[in-house]
Amino acid sequence: MQKFSLRLLSRALFVSVLASPFAAVAADKTAASFDAEHKVFRLDGGHVSYVFGVNERGELQSVYWGGRLQAGDRFPMTHSVKGHTTFEATTSETPQEYGGWGAGLQFEPALKITFPDGNRDLVLHYQSHKLTDNGVDITLRDIQRDVRVVLHYSIDANSGIVARSATITNGTTEPFTIEQAAAATFALPRSTDYMLHYLTGRWSSEWQMNTRKIDQGETVLESRRGSTSHHNNPYFAIGRDASVSEIAGDVWFGEMGWSGSWRMTIEQDSLHQVRITGGYNPFDFAYKLAPGQSLESPIFYVGYTSGGYGEASRILHRFQLAKILPGNGHPKVRPVLYNSWEATTFNVTEQGQIALAEKAASIGVERFVMDDGWFGQRKNDHAGLGDWYVNKEKFPNGLKPLIDRVHGLGMQFGIWVEPEMVNPDSDLYRAHPDWVLHFKGRPRTEGRNQLTLNVAMPEVRDYIFKFMDDLLTKNDIQFIKWDYNRPFSEPGWEQMPPDEQKKVYVAFVDNLYSIFAELRKKHPNVEFESCSSGGGRVDLGILRYTDQVWTSDNTDAYDRVIMQEGFTQAYTPGIMMAWTTDVPNGAENRSVSLAYRFLVAMEGSLGVGDNLNKWKPEDFELAKKMIAAYKDVRNTVQHGSLYRLASVRDNAPYSATESVSIDRKQAVLFAYLHSSTLRYPYPRLFMQGLDPKAMYTIRPIYGKADKATPVTASGDYWMHVGIDVQMKGDFQASAFVFETK
Repeated sequence: MQKFSLRLLSRALFVSVLASPFAAVAADKTAASFDAEHKVFRLDGGHVSYVFGVNERGELQSVYWGGRLQAGDRFPMTHSVKGHTTFEATTSETPQEYGGWGAGLQFEPALKITFPDGNRDLVLHYQSHKLTDNGVDITLRDIQRDVRVVLHYSIDANSGIVARSATITNGTTEPFTIEQAAAATFALPRSTDYMLHYLTGRWSSEWQMNTRKIDQGETVLESRRGSTSHHNNPYFAIGRDASVSEIAGDVWFGEMGWSGSWRMTIEQDSLHQVRITGGYNPFDFAYKLAPGQSLESPIFYVGYTSGGYGEASRILHRFQLAKILPGNGHPKVRPVLYNSWEATTFNVTEQGQIALAEKAASIGVERFVMDDGWFGQRKNDHAGLGDWYVNKEKFPNGLKPLIDRVHGLGMQFGIWVEPEMVNPDSDLYRAHPDWVLHFKGRPRTEGRNQLTLNVAMPEVRDYIFKFMDDLLTKNDIQFIKWDYNRPFSEPGWEQMPPDEQKKVYVAFVDNLYSIFAELRKKHPNVEFESCSSGGGRVDLGILRYTDQVWTSDNTDAYDRVIMQEGFTQAYTPGIMMAWTTDVPNGAENRSVSLAYRFLVAMEGSLGVGDNLNKWKPEDFELAKKMIAAYKDVRNTVQHGSLYRLASVRDNAPYSATESVSIDRKQAVLFAYLHSSTLRYPYPRLFMQGLDPKAMYTIRPIYGKADKATPVTASGDYWMHVGIDVQMKGDFQASAFVFETK
């Protein structure tokens, strides 16, 4: 029941948050309407209309999803598609909004159920609906059995983002097993020239943008790992690339609000119809539903724009800031952070951390974070996870002396934890070996010398909440870096009956969300970062509870230019933690200047991870200037509109981004050069998104512009005449601020 309430809360938050300053347009009030004569539903928000109807068979059928229509535009009654041969069922050729696996359905079903008598036929027809302020709830029912599915539709008034989810209820007298449950199916206009864009990667190589043509058959994007995972992020964007660019063209895009195993299926049928179905990953999935019980799907968020891939990402950024992230539409500016991991690894001590804190404060850092090694017998990664007491050898007087000193230096204090994990060499595991994910009598696969606690178990959930609550109650902590360093293996749950053990995939994540929700309620001034061996758990589910995310364990500055471009396709720069770290960098053994490292990190939420004990006076001086400059522009970088002026993809020798404040009074340009060749000058950059009539004065953060560059010019000038940045050599970077008077 707790799980169901949390999902309802998430949906309620979506429909109730007021329009924010991040809105893209001054949109009319969200419209949700029903044409009773033609049985057609219509949602209008932002620049988007979403239309579907009830056809003559009672199926819920997709009609239109695209640019906003006029209020007087009406649609005729929907009709199912006629089958072409006996091998092509009409139920498959008709684009259904939520198809059950039955009546000859051959494309990807949204819902598949096995009943106690072995029957697996499920035919869902419209039963009723209820209009809401921001959308509509549609009730579907099987043609014979009392299986009810309530489809929840909401549309955001400003962005036009549509949120869809499904509540599946067993109204029969016997339990049945759900084998596949999606949040939604979406249909695109019939076409043969769609291109799919999606994000893949691996540890230290996250956020790689991929593109492939959508042909007949299925393209499956998924994670089977129990969490979102580095390998595939639950994001997609689809456009006709021959007519779509960064700045123009029709793009349909979406993200899943779920932090567990997920799947999206992009399918083109024999009639060139394209469908996107997403929800729980059906791999190893079985959810037994007793009479009267319900299962709530994740929320699937989708959007549309005619403004190209750049505008698609900006819509997602504004939506996340306004409707997803903590803060009720007013997310806080991310403070400049120092993290001690690379300086000390596990060798943390009170005096050593204080020494680093003093150095960090001297350059303008606002939040000091002590990383791994402070608890239990944590001298390396072989022991201590699960034993969340302060190590008395390292901190004989507890954490208070360190925390007090950090606060005395004018900084917030943060600390690293990994609550969902346990080392076999720990008091917790010795006391409760049954608390980890495992199959009885089978080997337990370790990752990073640790096992995954089964957070689906109520006692494990309560243990994690209690020690986290104690940590925050007994210590004046403002920030938690919450890590998760391995995926599921042996996802058994022996305390449950065999036919209910696979519920672990849902219950684990629901309990995790409930821990975050309860901690945030009891400790409202504490902020959280989602970390998972880098960017392994970043999605619109975890982001309801965390204020920022760790982008990647790879902190090489040039690699970060590549990864940050991919990250910001799907997620706002305001949550993207980006650090400067020591060189040569461990990822690539590459050395670049401290200025280059700072400018790259300043494109997100700035952090410093260098070993300050090794810095020279000139390093401190440069860092102080860079951090001061960042504080002057960070609201624009974190909460403004991002424009990709030149892409680093395909090994381009140069790249550039621009961030524009919501009021368009400030813009920040970041430009990078990998290597100059044959004396070619750096290409001219043309700004975007400025107020054409406003006069902008340019000043450098770092680097030089051509001598002929005016100090002040109109927005039109900077957008049409442009700016020539002076850079040559290898791994060069420049940044400039444009401001109105």
